Amino acid sequence: MTPEARVVDTHAHLEMSAFDRDRDAVIRRAQEAGVQYIVTVGTTLAECRKAIDIAGRYEPVYAVIGIHPHEVKHIDGRTYDTLRALAKSPKVVAYGEIGLDFFRNLSPRNWQIKRFEEQLEVADALGLPVVIHDRDAHRETLNALKHRPAAKRGVIHCFSGDEAMARQCLDMGFYISIPGTVTYEKNERLRSIVRNLPLASLLVETDCPYLTPVPNRGKRNEPSYVLYTARCISEIKGVPLEEVARVTSEGAKALFGIGCPRTLKSPDSPSGISA
Repeated sequence: MTPEARVVDTHAHLEMSAFDRDRDAVIRRAQEAGVQYIVTVGTTLAECRKAIDIAGRYEPVYAVIGIHPHEVKHIDGRTYDTLRALAKSPKVVAYGEIGLDFFRNLSPRNWQIKRFEEQLEVADALGLPVVIHDRDAHRETLNALKHRPAAKRGVIHCFSGDEAMARQCLDMGFYISIPGTVTYEKNERLRSIVRNLPLASLLVETDCPYLTPVPNRGKRNEPSYVLYTARCISEIKGVPLEEVARVTSEGAKALFGIGCPRTLKSPDSPSGISA
């Protein structure tokens, strides 16, 4: 991987305890492997604070804040005010990961839907793109997103729907993020989606410490492994690895405003991201 065509890991969880013992080494390995930026994503208030702290200490790391659908049962009257305050950090580039998880149902479904809609409103008010978690809730996720303005787009993290859903998401202005599961032998559906969608609509991610790609499946995932996902996309689409890295990185930078000045949305401003 050449320095001119480095990749962005658009979804990591460096704030999780799995990295407490060797975070420095993990970030250094990522940089050495050709990872230009890492977006670390909070799932609780405590982890959002930790993500911001990590982003402040490591130049290539940016933070995303929000409450994961597993955790929305803990949202109270102070939660959104706290998130609004945390969003003032200059290295916060999106709101998430938010959405619906009807596979594990660790929060009641009706609460998940209510809090998802509320958090979309908070993100809109802040002018931030959204990072969406959708597991076994495809129809409900699309229903919640279809009224979101295209100018306030986002990304469907760790995409698990079908191609028809992917194209609906693209029509609404969302990117499709491809995790290491695309390297799994039995995941032909995701490989088919990658094959058929425009490269410019795709982002790459690790979701580390989860979803480790082949050939390291079974080990803790980390940002440097996003190169395996990029290589797999390169093979599927028959384009050079450097092209996959360049195009997906351009998409990530455009979405998150990485490397660009950012201001919070004011009542008179139509957008919270300034190029």
